[in-house]
Amino acid sequence: MTELWIDALRILDGSLRLATPLILCAMAGLVSERAGVIDIGLEGKMLAAAFAAAAVASLTGSPWAGMAAALGVAVALALLHGFACITHRGEQIISGVAINILASGGTVVAGIALFRQGGQTPPLMAGERFRPIRLPGAEALADIPVLGPLYAELVSGHTLPVYLAVLSVPLIAWLLGRTTFGLRLRATGEMPLAVDSAGLSVAVIRYRAVVIAGLLCGLAGVFLSTAHGAGFVREMSAGKGFIALAAMIFGKWRPWPVFGACLLFGFLETAAARLQGVTLPLIGPAPVELILLLPYIATVVLLAGFFGRAVPPRALGVPYRKER
Repeated sequence: MTELWIDALRILDGSLRLATPLILCAMAGLVSERAGVIDIGLEGKMLAAAFAAAAVASLTGSPWAGMAAALGVAVALALLHGFACITHRGEQIISGVAINILASGGTVVAGIALFRQGGQTPPLMAGERFRPIRLPGAEALADIPVLGPLYAELVSGHTLPVYLAVLSVPLIAWLLGRTTFGLRLRATGEMPLAVDSAGLSVAVIRYRAVVIAGLLCGLAGVFLSTAHGAGFVREMSAGKGFIALAAMIFGKWRPWPVFGACLLFGFLETAAARLQGVTLPLIGPAPVELILLLPYIATVVLLAGFFGRAVPPRALGVPYRKER
């Protein structure tokens, strides 16, 4: 029973770790879209941030410098998206796709120019990465039944971006549900005319939302290349930005249900890794290709609306034109 409990904790631990970039990107998309701005560019911002984090950490030897660079790049792309969609009222989906294309090609070109390694960065050494944090008392409490392994295996031992991802969920829930800014942001996504009539700037509120989204995507990129990974490789985001969008829609633009959806995707990815090479009853050896497709199949199923209709904010994707 003890071994089964420890194994279950390890699966939960892996699920939380693999869900980290999904949580951060889903919270980013949630904030942006609750303000009325569609953000298809989550994938591109995360990928660009991952490259910036690894490249600067490799050049400076500091993961903190890499984090600062990642946040700066992601926010710059978010502002570019805002400039196209908020200031110039451009098509939001096209702008997001353009950011994804820019990040996909730009990271490879920059990687070749800087490191001459086919678009990758050099492997990061231990001091250039965010290392797991052992919380106080984790080893001392590990032998206590149930609670000890829960604290030592599941709560302790994660890197900084994992803790920031978990913290972002109650923080975003509080921001949207308990603050004046959150009320105005939600009103901007539902009825921007009312916000404008109250003497507030719809554009300023939406810009603030996309900047917050950029910061969260930057943290997701930091996790990929300097915490979970040890450097940048081409297309290392592997569609996680789009999976985060699916989780956001499945969670119906509410922080805690979105968090649960992200954990579900993280669990599927963890299960896919653990099922490789396992012999299943009546089936035989688990087909590796099918197992690796599980998270993406789940994404298609959720986006197809098989689990109920998700109602987006009413002004989502609608450019606001101030009445004269």
